[in-house]
Amino acid sequence: MWFSYLIALFIRDPLIILATAVMGTINLAAAFWDKDGNLQLRIARRWGRMLLAIAGARVKVAGRENIQPGRSYVVSPNHVSYMDTPVLLGHLPVNFRFMAKRGLFDIPFIGSHLAKAGHIAVPLDDPRAALKVLSHAGRAMKERGLSVLVFPEGGRSEDGELQPFKDGAAYLAIKGGVPILPVALVGLREILPMHSHHMRPGRVTMRIGKPIETEGLASSARVELTERLAAEIRALRAQGHSD
Repeated sequence: MWFSYLIALFIRDPLIILATAVMGTINLAAAFWDKDGNLQLRIARRWGRMLLAIAGARVKVAGRENIQPGRSYVVSPNHVSYMDTPVLLGHLPVNFRFMAKRGLFDIPFIGSHLAKAGHIAVPLDDPRAALKVLSHAGRAMKERGLSVLVFPEGGRSEDGELQPFKDGAAYLAIKGGVPILPVALVGLREILPMHSHHMRPGRVTMRIGKPIETEGLASSARVELTERLAAEIRALRAQGHSD
């Protein structure tokens, strides 16, 4: 146990900090001429894979066949660890942008970078403004052919179990006329537990479910759609790791 702690403290953690600093600098530089955010996404994907390799996380993806190339989705994964983001960036075969709380966009340098990369700021403290943002994002998905990633739980789970789902992902999918893509992440709580700062080697499985179609649904259907999404992710998680 102590040996693993020392490895993390003196080898993994410094390498993760170095990789993040280097790739973050490259990404910030790319933002000056990357008009659509695709180059920044490719750099972020490389960063995600680097962090997973340093941590010793072995990732397997099940359900790639459920993704239709070129189609837009509202990607909705469960949220259990800070390592969710590197796994999704490194292994989700979809051209997506994150939807994040507006506070992150107010941070110097980071906020401008997020905006230039095409990520979407949501004012969580203003429900009416948040609905306007979701409606605008839905139209943007149609126009640009992008997917948007939304953690339907809102924040990370303390105990690894699914938290109550918010209906923002369902509302966005209905407004955009695109399907919701349920995604279950398995094993990440063991890689980086809640409140821990030291990563551990281990297995990770990303299970991609079948898209849930939203064409023809009214906004009032978002509650039922959210309940179905939660049930799909719960069923995917129950399957555990991929062989």
